[in-house]
Amino acid sequence: MTTMFNLESLTQYEAYLHEEDRSPNTIQKYCHDISVFLVFSNTQELSKPLVLSFKEHLLSRYAPASVNSMLAAVNGFLTWLGVPQYKVKPLKIQRDIFSKPEKELTQREYQRLIATAEQRQNRKLALLIQTICSTGIRVSELQHITVSATHTGRTTVMCKGKTRTIFLPKELCRMLKRYCNEQEISSGCIFRSKSDKPLDRSNIWRMMKNLCKKANVSPDKVFPHNLRHLFARTYYKIEKDISRLADILGHSSINTTRMYTIETGRKHARQMDKMQLAYWIP
Repeated sequence: MTTMFNLESLTQYEAYLHEEDRSPNTIQKYCHDISVFLVFSNTQELSKPLVLSFKEHLLSRYAPASVNSMLAAVNGFLTWLGVPQYKVKPLKIQRDIFSKPEKELTQREYQRLIATAEQRQNRKLALLIQTICSTGIRVSELQHITVSATHTGRTTVMCKGKTRTIFLPKELCRMLKRYCNEQEISSGCIFRSKSDKPLDRSNIWRMMKNLCKKANVSPDKVFPHNLRHLFARTYYKIEKDISRLADILGHSSINTTRMYTIETGRKHARQMDKMQLAYWIP
């Protein structure tokens, strides 16, 4: 059995994803990945060999994790089309038990970013960084940090069809209140653009990348999600409670949370050195 698919079917699938109440970011990602597959197919009839060929094409251009992410989008589309037999298996990827030191943002670097933002009189950015890192929220959830949230010490967000409460530390609330008074922000979202709209992902990304150069912190370490990772590592180091951390981060699976708490391996290396089981033989 062969099946044709085109832009019209992709448009219909996008409408289906909206009906399923998928998040805008998820829909955008899926449609992008399926569009890549559509271009690759070049009007060929849809078949299992074509999908396998697409998988090989991705392997030559993307990292394994990205390949699996794109295949997941295409597999979902194939199921919706009624041809699940054309789906392909994802790559088997061994989970890293240690993080890469060159990617891990340290607390000292985090503090340097904040200090540099303050020195450059960019209090909005200094507070934005602290808000993400001290609460563990996703950058897409930043719009829920409102004036009223600074008074209650909490806010409610909905992400991926789930609702959860985010708590704001008392010191963060105090700083945000003062900032709102200075900027005459009396209600609504705190972190806004010049057009008075909530800052979007691209705005925040650009602001952070510009800051890291001034703070002498590697650009590879400075992005919103890495602040969320720093929150997770710091929380777990103190509490050692992976289940509660998963609830705070809004993860459905503890396995996802474990990826946030992996270390670089420096501690393991130091412990092995202390064992002194390797001897120098003259």
